[in-house]
Amino acid sequence: MDLGIGGKRAIVCASSRGLGRGCAEALAEAGVDLVLNGRREGPLEETAAAIRAAHGVEVTTVAADVTTEEGRSALLAACPAPDILVTNAGGPPPGQWSDWGRAEWLAAIEANMLTPILLMNAILPRMIEAGWGRVVNITSQSVKAPIPVLGLSNAARAGLTGFVAGTARQVARHGVNINNLLPGVHATDRAVALDTGAAKAEGITREEAEARRRASIPARRYGTPEEFGRACAFLCSQHAGFIVGQNILIDGGATNLSM
Repeated sequence: MDLGIGGKRAIVCASSRGLGRGCAEALAEAGVDLVLNGRREGPLEETAAAIRAAHGVEVTTVAADVTTEEGRSALLAACPAPDILVTNAGGPPPGQWSDWGRAEWLAAIEANMLTPILLMNAILPRMIEAGWGRVVNITSQSVKAPIPVLGLSNAARAGLTGFVAGTARQVARHGVNINNLLPGVHATDRAVALDTGAAKAEGITREEAEARRRASIPARRYGTPEEFGRACAFLCSQHAGFIVGQNILIDGGATNLSM
């Protein structure tokens, strides 16, 4: 399917690996020029070179921490008027309520709520002026079904979801669509970290922790960054113009909701 977005330009945050890279690859496959962001220059440049070679699109890199004002300014200076914005950030560490103080809460809110909001605030006026735009925020299945050990993530991402719910419906009449993608467990470094933590807490091997989690997913496997990325690319396409303010689960059926 031709997604109808060839020649458009996208910012993809945290895109040197994992789900962010999956989104960048799928957008490049659709002919979208990219501005990739990550904190580490080496992996970011490697990813950019691979995408250029595979898809022949223009790829710019911005190595910066976009949870800071300086990082966001650098990213927006490289691409002040993107057609597409994909926000993404690694999740806060797991734990119990008693593990987290003010500093941990502020870090989680800064990364997983405020940064996406501030990036949207910066680019939405240009999208509205152009009469077209797509924003996809990568959040978590925990938005629909909070995960006990991920209290920081549950709370911060729920705040972002609330902001998007209102904002998406305010800008849709201008041809600008904002939606959230809610990943379950995918084969990324985040899954390895969580499985390792579960194994340590329960005195089992990481392989045993992974096997148990796979068994809890109806699809009986972890998702792949590639299939996640293609779902993101569709939401960014010309064909998704009537999808507004949605929270779309990509979790292999793990979250069982009746509505």
